[in-house]
Amino acid sequence: MTRAFALLFAAITMLVGSGQAQAQGLFQGFFEDSRDIMGGGPGFFRPGMPSGASPIPRQTVYFTGNYAPGTILINTAERRLYLVLGNGQAIRYGIGVGRDGFRWSGTHRITAKKEWPSWTPPAQMLRRRPDLPRHMAGGIDNPLGARAMYLGSTLYRIHGSNEPETIGQAVSSGCFRMTNEDVTDLYSRVRIGTPVIVRN
Repeated sequence: MTRAFALLFAAITMLVGSGQAQAQGLFQGFFEDSRDIMGGGPGFFRPGMPSGASPIPRQTVYFTGNYAPGTILINTAERRLYLVLGNGQAIRYGIGVGRDGFRWSGTHRITAKKEWPSWTPPAQMLRRRPDLPRHMAGGIDNPLGARAMYLGSTLYRIHGSNEPETIGQAVSSGCFRMTNEDVTDLYSRVRIGTPVIVRN
């Protein structure tokens, strides 16, 4: 039995034996723990299943601003990512962003791109969550999803997720998550060296 299902079983047992309010607290803690990773959650309840559609469909929108075509602009307050096309247009994607205390701003560039990336939790995350695996191979259950784009020398990434319900939410540890479908689309349109501007 995996740790996830063991926790779920414990929650059900508590629901029966100790009252609904206490069980709800356990469920809440379980879901928060499962998402306290660098921008993703392992998607325990959909093993082997593809990501669903984003609750915020990507669109080509009217866009103003003095940004060169190909620039990525991330608006964390709006929880949207814009890929500037030029001629007053951009592709707008819904994203998940860092929760309180983990949001940041700045300018970086994409320094690496990986398909179905593996994931190694950084040391500071392991201090918060010593139960996390030290390494996880790439795949549908990996928190980084189908694609990842790495931002400069930081620990942050734009990456996929198999939890589409978290798009538009503030749940990560600083990374920017997209559905696997959207991150694959963005990945195909950008290259290493693409500037990424993050604004709160």
